[in-house]
Amino acid sequence: MLDDIVSQDVSKPGLPVAISVRRSPMRLLVIEDDRDAAEYLVKAFREVGHIADRATDGEEGLALALDGQYDVLVIDRMLPKLDGLSVIGTLREKSVETPVLILSALGQVDDRVKGLRSGGDDYLAKPYSFSELLARVEVLARRRGSRSEETVYRVADLELNRLSHQVSRGGQELQLQPREFRLLEYLMRHAGQVVTRTMLLENVWDYHFDPQTNVIDVHMSRLRSKIDKGFAQPLLHTVRGAGYMIREDAR
Repeated sequence: MLDDIVSQDVSKPGLPVAISVRRSPMRLLVIEDDRDAAEYLVKAFREVGHIADRATDGEEGLALALDGQYDVLVIDRMLPKLDGLSVIGTLREKSVETPVLILSALGQVDDRVKGLRSGGDDYLAKPYSFSELLARVEVLARRRGSRSEETVYRVADLELNRLSHQVSRGGQELQLQPREFRLLEYLMRHAGQVVTRTMLLENVWDYHFDPQTNVIDVHMSRLRSKIDKGFAQPLLHTVRGAGYMIREDAR
C-alpha cells in the first residue's frame, strides 16, 4: 500500500518525488523550531508508515532524545534555548548514540565538517527534498540496525503492543479507541517523564485543536477510567501545572 506513495520536494512545493519505504517502521524525533517545516516532516514521515515526534526547541528535544528510544534524530542546527550542535554534544557526552541527521541552512564545507565533528552522523543542507532526507534517515537506521526495535511497552502490569494494537492490564484486555491508543502509546513511550499538553497536541492531535481546548482533559479522563479503574495501583498521574505522566510508583 505504501509502495506508490508520492511525497513533495521541500524546496519546491508541489513537485512530486517518488520515494521508497522501509517495511519496518522507524521511531523518529524531529527537533525543529520552524512550525511549518516541522509539521511537514512529521506528517510526511507518518504518511510513509513511521512514528514521528516533534520538539520545538533544543531543551525539549534534548529531554526527549535522552531516553534513547528513537532510531534516528533529525535536528535543525539553529534552535532556540539550546542550539542543535549543543544538543548533539550533550547526547554524546551522556553516551546516547542515537544516529543524528543535522539539517541546516549553513551548507558550506566548514559548516558540514563542524556538524559532523560535533557528533552528527549525517548533514543535509536546506533546501532539501524529502525523498533524499528519508533515504538518508533509512541508511542511518540500518547502520544502527543490530539493536532490535521495541514493539511492546510495559509499565507495571500495563502492556501495549504497537504492532497488534492490543492493550492489557493484569492480563485483562482493554478496549481503546484509536486516539486513546495513540495517547497511551505516547505516554508509555515517555514513561516516567512529564508529558506537557503542548507535546500531546503536537504529537497526538497534530495541531488540530487550540491549546486551550479541553479535548486532552476529556481523553485523559476516559483513558484513566480504562487503565486504572478497578486496579489498586494508579499508573496515570496528573502533574499539577506541568502535564501528565505514566509511572509505576506514586511520588
